[in-house]
Amino acid sequence: MILTSNYAPGYRTEKVLGIVYGITVRSRGLGGNLIAGLRTIAGGEIVEYTELAHQARQQALDRLAEHAATLGANAVLSVMFDSSELGSTMEEIIAFGTAVVVSPVTDGQQLVKLS
Repeated sequence: MILTSNYAPGYRTEKVLGIVYGITVRSRGLGGNLIAGLRTIAGGEIVEYTELAHQARQQALDRLAEHAATLGANAVLSVMFDSSELGSTMEEIIAFGTAVVVSPVTDGQQLVKLS
């Protein structure tokens, strides 16, 4: 379970395991850059870069989930993305959050929110 919220509705946070992250650095090849460059002449969406961004974010999320699993987490809360440009042709994407162990709430239990 990967959530952007600070808690998982219907679940109790049993244990906080710490920060987890997934990183990827991507660059479009020369051919893709040329095609994307030509598309800028006409304007509109640059499909090649949109797909690259989608793939990079998904890979960062997959790596975040793998990192959380190695710690024994069954959920990651407060997930966010960050990105930065490396040089003029590469971009770093990082997904990060808090790895936790959660269990379903039963009657009488309360949700624990991360601060």
